[in-house]
Order: sequence, then C-alpha cells, then structure tokens
Amino acid sequence: MNAQLNITDNEQTYQPPWLDNFIAIYNQLSVDNLHLLDELYHQDIIFIDPMHSLQGIAQLKAYFENLYSNLASCDFTIVQVINEGNQAAIYWQMTFCHPFLNKGREVEVSGSSHIQGDKDKVTYHRDYVDVGAMLYEHIPFIGRLIAFIKRRAAKHD
Repeated sequence: MNAQLNITDNEQTYQPPWLDNFIAIYNQLSVDNLHLLDELYHQDIIFIDPMHSLQGIAQLKAYFENLYSNLASCDFTIVQVINEGNQAAIYWQMTFCHPFLNKGREVEVSGSSHIQGDKDKVTYHRDYVDVGAMLYEHIPFIGRLIAFIKRRAAKHD
C-alpha cells in the first residue's frame, strides 16, 4: 500500500508529528511490514470503518493482516490533508485488486479519514467510504442489481 501526499499549492502548513507519521507510514505500508502499525497507532486505538469497529492495536493488526492477505495490491494516494490541533481530515484515492472483485481488475474508490492523535501516535481513525462502490458493485450478481437500482432511482417520472 502506498500513500502519497499530493500538495496542490506551494505552501505546506505545519503538521503535528502523529500526522507526519501517519502519512509516512501509509506511504510504505504493505502486507510485509504491518509491524509499522505499532509505530503509528496508540495501543488503545479506536478504528471505525463502514463495516468494522475495533479497539486496541491487537484487533487492528489482525484486521489489517486479514485485509491485506486477500488483496493482490492496494495503493493509496492522499489527495488533501486538512488539520487543526489534534485532528485531521484526510481525503484519499484507493486503488486495489482483489481476485474475486471486478474480475480481478483494479477498483478505484475515493474516501476520507478523520483521525486524531497525540504526540506521535494516532488515537482515533474513522474511514468514510462508499462500500457499494468499493465492494458490492463489483460482485457479479449483486453488482448488476445495484446498477439496476441506481438507474431506476435516477429516472425522473
């Protein structure tokens, strides 16, 4: 998994150490170096995404190990970071390949994360992502059903 900080203007603002650490680690995170999660997240991390709610570094590491073991690839591009005090909003683009989704081809999805930190550790991480665009729309039968429902919802009477 790679994360890249793309800054669109020439001015880079101060980022606290936990945020710099988050960006640096997500830039190199992969199935081979998940031990870096210990350097990034507080032992009592609260992690929430649309399908999971976890507490503690042990649960988070197990979640990441399972997630990464099922992916052929996964890359993040950080599009924008907005931070104030002990929290930040991170907007990202994720590109991944899963052998059972989208016929094994890449899937791209946009999302964002709300993170909070203290010193050099992230203490709270919540991801916001359209699970349909990330997962359900790429499952053969369910994907066609969702596409049908979207077309019907978009029609005006």
